[in-house]
Amino acid sequence: MSAPASATLLCLCRAGFERECAAELADWAAASGADATLEQASGAAYVTANLSSPRPPPAWRELIFTRSAVAVLAHFPLLDQKDRLGPMIEDLRQRADRYAEIWVEAPDSAACAELKSFCRSFEAAAVAALRKHGLLEAGAPRRLHIVFSSFTSAWLAVADPARGAPWPGGIPRLRLPHQAPSRSALKIEEAWLVLMDEDERARWLKPGMSAVDLGAAPGGWSWQLARKGLHVSAVDNGPLKAEALASGLVKHVRADGFRYRPQRPVDWLVCDMVEQPKRIAALIAEWLVAGGARAALFNLKLPMKRRYEETRQCLDGLAASLRAHGKRFDLRARQLYHDREEITVLALPPSSGEPGRRRRPTGRSARP
Repeated sequence: MSAPASATLLCLCRAGFERECAAELADWAAASGADATLEQASGAAYVTANLSSPRPPPAWRELIFTRSAVAVLAHFPLLDQKDRLGPMIEDLRQRADRYAEIWVEAPDSAACAELKSFCRSFEAAAVAALRKHGLLEAGAPRRLHIVFSSFTSAWLAVADPARGAPWPGGIPRLRLPHQAPSRSALKIEEAWLVLMDEDERARWLKPGMSAVDLGAAPGGWSWQLARKGLHVSAVDNGPLKAEALASGLVKHVRADGFRYRPQRPVDWLVCDMVEQPKRIAALIAEWLVAGGARAALFNLKLPMKRRYEETRQCLDGLAASLRAHGKRFDLRARQLYHDREEITVLALPPSSGEPGRRRRPTGRSARP
């Protein structure tokens, strides 16, 4: 069965980045041949896109600022608190579709924080009601979503599990190990989950590989790389925490991250330096063009204004620099849950990097 299509899409994003989410959705809609009327509210952590003709939602890895996109079936703006579920079940019974599972969610906003426990209890009730009416079926091609924006307002929506986000709200829930030198360790762990597939993680994060971590202090990214068995040169004039060095696989190099170059090429360049995004993008381009690293993972700290425009300029400029030198990389970008005023970008060769083997495409990447 084809991916569910709708004239209205509901897209969840980071609170405060609704404008960027809407701008990217407008570009996506135009590229797919549809006009879009976008509705957003600052801090709401979601955007609705009303399309001129039905379209399947973008795949979950396709956009940078959208964490999860679902096709809206119905909107219930004023539910009776005594019977929220009844109108939804009636709507679904009339459609006579079956669903593999149901997720009850809320946008990741301050206003919706109190809905979390409510959503858990409502989901249990919804599962029971769907089973009673024969609306749940193992192996059905679609997943049902109920997204509450308040205790009395919700969307009924659907997604193709193969294209939709694999976690409710598009957020992988990670726990910070107590040994981690800093919370930034969660950024790189989330980046591996969101920007790479399982096969890529197995091939690109092998023990014995080498990495350079620019702006490493206090050591969260170096620590994570060492946990995978990589040998890391952690470049920073500042101190690393003892936990970052405990494995014996991390060497602290006191140097300027913009000037440092290794004696021989490495498998990975990672960078989380606080600097102008265009300067970071230019630095990554220098490394990749020169062959200093086979792959790169880095953050771009966005300005307070024109964040989407800056994102596009940096990514388009990086892609143009690589093309101009005959370098082919698959660029993927995402604003992660553990990011703040930044996005995380992955640059991988379009093949596995192993002679004679090519990576099977897993869907459209962030636009280069």
